[in-house]
Order: sequence, then C-alpha cells, then structure tokens
Amino acid sequence: MSDQPPPRDPGQPPPSQDPYGEPSSYSQPALDQPSYGQPPSYGQPPTHGGPPGANPPTQGSYGAFPGGGPGGPGGSTDAKGFFGALFDFSFTSFVTPKIVKLVYVLATVALGLVYLVVVIVGFVGDQPAVGVVVLLLGWIPFLVYLALIRMTLEFYFAIVRMSEDINRRLPR
Repeated sequence: MSDQPPPRDPGQPPPSQDPYGEPSSYSQPALDQPSYGQPPSYGQPPTHGGPPGANPPTQGSYGAFPGGGPGGPGGSTDAKGFFGALFDFSFTSFVTPKIVKLVYVLATVALGLVYLVVVIVGFVGDQPAVGVVVLLLGWIPFLVYLALIRMTLEFYFAIVRMSEDINRRLPR
C-alpha cells in the first residue's frame, strides 16, 4: 500500500484551506468559547456568538435589545401626553397607544348596552319568546363583535409599535 493521500478533484481547494480560500481553523479551538463538553468559566461572561467586542445581552434583557426590548422596559419613550400627541401636527408621536385601552373599554360597554336593549325590547314585544332566545343566544354575536373589535385595535396598535421601533432604529 501507498502512504500518499488519495487524488483530489481539480475543482476542490487544497485540504489546508476552506472553500473560500481562507486558512482552515478546524483543528484550532476557538479562543473565546469553551470546547465541546466543557462548562464555561464562571469568572468570565458567557459568549453569545456575536462579533468580538460586542456586548452580550444582560440578564433580564429581551434578546439583543438594550433596555428590555423594543420600546424599552416601559414601552413607548414618548414624553408627550394624550393632548400633546393629539395635537401634534408634525405626527412625530402617536396617539393610538394612549387611547387603545379606552376605546376597547368603551366598545365593550357599548356592546353590553346594545345587548341589554335588544333583550329588553325582545321581552317587551308581543312575543316574549324572542326575548328568551335573545337572552340565551345573544351573547354569541356580542363575543364575535368584541373579538373583531379587539383584533382591529391590536392590528392598529401593532402597526404603530412597528413604526415607533423603525423610527427609533433609523440613524438621526
């Protein structure tokens, strides 16, 4: 038998280089990461695979966003109140996050009042069976409408949050 390596394909790079022409580091362990099966050193922060010198996320943070995630720990960083955002003619702050809870409460109360009025009208009419049917089955459309209102409000709120997040990330 011969001690020569097997012939290689002419299109393949030499064994000491990776396909992109850079020296291979397969035989060298990474300096900043523990080898397989070894626990990390407790005196040093764990590595997260980012570029050298990058700050890894701290405990309690959300992903790679400093301050707890998009919008920070408290959500929006706008200092304007409701009326400041409402009368902001340059549209630099949004009023939607400030009123979405109020709109949902008002919609829930309005739907509840409509349900009660329909039940009362059903009982007052000539056929009280209509009132019983509305009382027993009228909650189904109430919940469907409430779910549609909630999804619509969540959609608007998500669009505004995405816009705020994009505006925060743009270079000034």
